[in-house]
Amino acid sequence: METDEESILSDFTRFYLLVLLYEEPIHGYGLRQKFEKRLGKSVGYSLIYSYLEKLSSKNYVDMEIIKIGQKEKKKFHLTEEGKIFAEKMFQRFSGIIDTAIEPNIQICAGCGIRLYQNAYQETINGKKILFCCTHCASAFKNHAKMVH
Repeated sequence: METDEESILSDFTRFYLLVLLYEEPIHGYGLRQKFEKRLGKSVGYSLIYSYLEKLSSKNYVDMEIIKIGQKEKKKFHLTEEGKIFAEKMFQRFSGIIDTAIEPNIQICAGCGIRLYQNAYQETINGKKILFCCTHCASAFKNHAKMVH
């Protein structure tokens, strides 16, 4: 029986498989290799092929047979409907991620860009100020000197 954690992971696994399909037409073995290389996690062929079958049943994926030497491989690609579906899922996921990381977003005092990680920090007039880079920090300090 699948645990809640495995079920949730499985949904993220399917999402990432969709990302890989969106990037390029690919065969099942290629999906597994890319998935494992990028995420450092394994994924079973049963999950891959059952997901491809589900996408195919909704007309989101087409398959063509490619001859490689003596072997035939099934190569899968998203249909136009599949690309639209993927883009909707990407937008939905993007909204979820934005909500999750919003409390950790900082703003560069120099240029106003949103910073998630690795902000450059300087103490100016006793106050810690975040920047995206040393150039913005220099520009900020130069502007502050001109204003005073």
